[in-house]
Amino acid sequence: MHDIRLIRETPHAFDAGLARLGLAPVTDEILALDERRRERISAAEQALAERNAASREVGAAKARGEDAEFERLRALVAEKKDEIARLEAEAAHADAALRDLLMGLPNLPYDDVPDGPDETANVEIHRWGAPRDFTFKPLEHFEIPAAIPGLDFEAAGRLSGSRFVVMRGAVARLHRALAQFMLDTHIERHGLTEHWTPVLVRDEAMLGTNQLPKFAEDSYRTENGWWLIPTSEVTLTNLVAGQILDDDRLPMRMTAHSQCFRSEAGSAGKDTAGMLRQHQFEKVEMVSITR
Repeated sequence: MHDIRLIRETPHAFDAGLARLGLAPVTDEILALDERRRERISAAEQALAERNAASREVGAAKARGEDAEFERLRALVAEKKDEIARLEAEAAHADAALRDLLMGLPNLPYDDVPDGPDETANVEIHRWGAPRDFTFKPLEHFEIPAAIPGLDFEAAGRLSGSRFVVMRGAVARLHRALAQFMLDTHIERHGLTEHWTPVLVRDEAMLGTNQLPKFAEDSYRTENGWWLIPTSEVTLTNLVAGQILDDDRLPMRMTAHSQCFRSEAGSAGKDTAGMLRQHQFEKVEMVSITR
């Protein structure tokens, strides 16, 4: 999430960075919410100080027998209590709106990044190697004769709808073996530590890896508020969320094999054939926590 202090100090530069991505300026809205939040916090603190001062005087007025002053001070304490609650609620509302706005903004581009709203503005820097020149027509994975009996998209469609597959026989065995092969490679050759993590997580975990709010529509959420992970990057990274780690624990090299779930809501018409852009798939993920 962007640092509000940076936006306060350099609002024009921030808007200029967004403009390079083809986005409209937002700093006026951000700074208005920030000012509203800070005003309400300051006013709530002032009202609290006034309530505390009045509270201290209530007993003294009662002891002096000043009934009118006692009633005035008691009414003031009650009034300030209500005022504080209102101001704190308004500050919380502005804070939530500000957080949602900041969380929804992309990172600003570095100076050497080409301007443009999407990948169509990418610039090719260099190439390595040359495309292979096949003497035959290459087949898609779902066209390979040996694979066809083991990939049943029709049965998956009856069970779950589009973008699912039922694997059977040698294909199911190969699928399982590939995951085992990748785990063993990362563990034995690269020194990563294997993990097995939940596939259901809370909002905080999805926010912590920037899945929310941007990719909410591409994710699945249960009725009781858990999210199905789109990748075990979410769980592996959040294993250290909110912690301060000693240097001697770093680097932490982790890997995990997990089920992954994506609604692919924004990918209509993209790579939908075969086992690409499935709603449910498996992946061996790698995450490093470094200094």
